[in-house]
Amino acid sequence: MDAKLITQHRSYIWGGRRGMHNPRRSLSVLAVLARPADNLTSLVKESPNHHHTDNWFDRIAINYLSQSVQATTGLKNSKSGYESLVEAAAMVSRNFDPIKQCELVMEALDRAFPSPILSLIRTLLPQSKFTREYFAAFTTLFFAWLVGPCKVIESEINGRTEKNVVHIQKCRFLEEFLEESNCVGMCINLCKNPSQKFIKDSLGMPVNMVPNFDDMSCQMIFGQDPPRDDPALKQPCYKLSKQRKVTLLVAPSDIKKHVEDKISPNMVGYIFDQELES
Repeated sequence: MDAKLITQHRSYIWGGRRGMHNPRRSLSVLAVLARPADNLTSLVKESPNHHHTDNWFDRIAINYLSQSVQATTGLKNSKSGYESLVEAAAMVSRNFDPIKQCELVMEALDRAFPSPILSLIRTLLPQSKFTREYFAAFTTLFFAWLVGPCKVIESEINGRTEKNVVHIQKCRFLEEFLEESNCVGMCINLCKNPSQKFIKDSLGMPVNMVPNFDDMSCQMIFGQDPPRDDPALKQPCYKLSKQRKVTLLVAPSDIKKHVEDKISPNMVGYIFDQELES
C-alpha cells in the first residue's frame, strides 16, 4: 500500500515524480498509523523521547517485577529489560478481561512484595502528614525505574499544605503502553486501578492516580481516595493523531525518501500537520 500524506488544509499523494514543493511551509508528523502494531512500536522507539538509561538497580527491579508478573499469569516471554515487563503486561491485556487483569496485577504485586514487610510498614506508619510525605519521597527515589523521572510537589489537604504528591513528568509505563495499544484501558487496568487498591489495602494509604493522556504525565496524590466518578475511567481510546508531534526539519524530498525507506507495505499512512511560517 502506498504511503499517503494528509495535511490539515490540503492533501498530497505522492505518485511517480510528483511531490510537494512549498518552501514557506514546515511539516510536522502528527501520527504514524500502522498495521500490525509491531511496526508502530519499532518506529516510535526511534524517537529520543523513549531513551531511558537503566542502572544496575533499575535492571534488577525491572526483571524482578517482570518475572513476578510472568509467574503469576503463567505466560512467559523471552525479552529482557523493560521490554520484558511491557510484553508481560501486554500478554495479560490480550488474554484476560479487565477485571481479571486487575486481579492478576494485584496478585503479582503481592508476590513481589512480602506481606510481613507491608504489614510492618502499615503498623509503623499510620496515615499522617509525615507518612504521606514519606510515601511521596520514597516513590520518587525508588520507583523512577518503573514510571520515569518524577518529583514531589505540594498540594493542600485538610486545609494544610503538604508535599504529598508525586508528579511524573512523562510516565514510562503510560508512554510504552499507549503508543503500542492506542487504548487507555491498559493504563487503567494494569496500573492505575490495581496500584491504588494494592497501596491502600496493603499499606493503609489511600492514593489517587491521575493520568494525563494528553502529555503522558501522571500524579500520585497520597492521602486522597480516587473519586467515584473518576474522569480517567471515561477516557476514549488514545489518539496518536491528536497527541504526538514529531517535527521533521527536512525538505519535502527528504521526507519522501524517509517514508520510502521506513514504511513497510503494511503501513496505512502518515498524517501530517502543516504549520504556516509567520
